[in-house]
Amino acid sequence: MARKFSLAHYQERPKMILYPAIDLKDGNAVRLLRGDKDRSTVFNTDPAAQAMAFVEQGCEWLHLVDLNGAFEGESVNAAPVEAILEQTNVPAQLGGGIRDMATIERWLGKGLARVILGTVAVENPELVHEAAKEFPGQIAVGIDARDGRVATKGWAEETNVLVADLARSFEDSGVAAIIYTDINRDGAMLGPNVQATAALAQAVSIPVIASGGVSSLADLIALRDCGAALNGAISGRALYDGALDLGQALEALNA
Repeated sequence: MARKFSLAHYQERPKMILYPAIDLKDGNAVRLLRGDKDRSTVFNTDPAAQAMAFVEQGCEWLHLVDLNGAFEGESVNAAPVEAILEQTNVPAQLGGGIRDMATIERWLGKGLARVILGTVAVENPELVHEAAKEFPGQIAVGIDARDGRVATKGWAEETNVLVADLARSFEDSGVAAIIYTDINRDGAMLGPNVQATAALAQAVSIPVIASGGVSSLADLIALRDCGAALNGAISGRALYDGALDLGQALEALNA
């Protein structure tokens, strides 16, 4: 039976949430450097075990990305995602290759708490509006950018669309969150783009989740204290490398 989560589970908490990231490529948990699919590091060949490790350390959410799916335009790493959903008991959000209503419905039916739409938010924004209406509180928009301009198809294609313009186009649509990734910071351990993230959060009423470059407790605190009410932050490589202690980070954000 598919697990279910009450929307109140993640809507009642105004605090900033830390989302441990599990990026899936060829069935493994990996991290890419600045979104380059040819520059990946395998951190765990058992993504479900990695997810359980995060859960046992106290995380309240998991952030999953099907990297193959993002590049190929359809879900590829379904097996490890399903294993994670079966073995963990915290809500999870998934992005990568989800580009039609049938796939959205299928993943939510399997127990995902939230689906992330990225490329289609640029190429087919009506799908985002339709999905947000059909599945209230369960649709997020992933906005990945280089130098303030949106990139799509696993960050492989750059557009002339500005981050703030795309985000504003989904105001009042029912989108649960915007996940903003600065590609130049992702996996590089250089710290997040605090200024750009705060500016986006102040430009829209949709909750914003910071992604890309969160590599230390100081980075998390900088985001927490940036002057904008961020929903949360995503971290991957720093948690795998030990540069960021998950328990310590959760304690700091819950203080």
